[in-house]
Amino acid sequence: MNKRALFFLIVIIFSIVIQTSVLPVYIDGLFKPDLLLILMVFISLRYQNVPGGALIAWLLGLLKDLFSGLYTGLNAFAFLAIYLVIKHIADRLYTESPLLFVITITAASLAAAGLNLLLLLVFDQSHGIFYSMYPGIIPHLLVNAFAASLFGLFPDAGFIQDKKG
Repeated sequence: MNKRALFFLIVIIFSIVIQTSVLPVYIDGLFKPDLLLILMVFISLRYQNVPGGALIAWLLGLLKDLFSGLYTGLNAFAFLAIYLVIKHIADRLYTESPLLFVITITAASLAAAGLNLLLLLVFDQSHGIFYSMYPGIIPHLLVNAFAASLFGLFPDAGFIQDKKG
């Protein structure tokens, strides 16, 4: 295992611990950033290996489902779909831009909430799910955008960037 993969594994474990153990104690549910979604968007913008990145995106969604999800596979599907869409357009964009990262996080947060809602409406029998998810969408978007803007402050923010060629 090389240094970059080890560092990435440590970042994933740290994000899971922070998101599932530390943040719920100190921050209300509506105002918790989705660190695994931010990590997945970062991978989709910077990582060049599409099959490997898709597997990582799916595993991040599955980890989110296992530690804090209602249904196993719901976030895994949403993360994979969002990864593939972002990866499809990432070659046409300047992916080093912090503003693009914040905008992409905001769009990915909205897409994840929309995909989760759509899948719950299709596969779940409870009819009031929209009314329980609706009030939390805007605060979640804003907190994720704020957390994404802080992401560029870390000195090793480019730890997973592959070089082409």
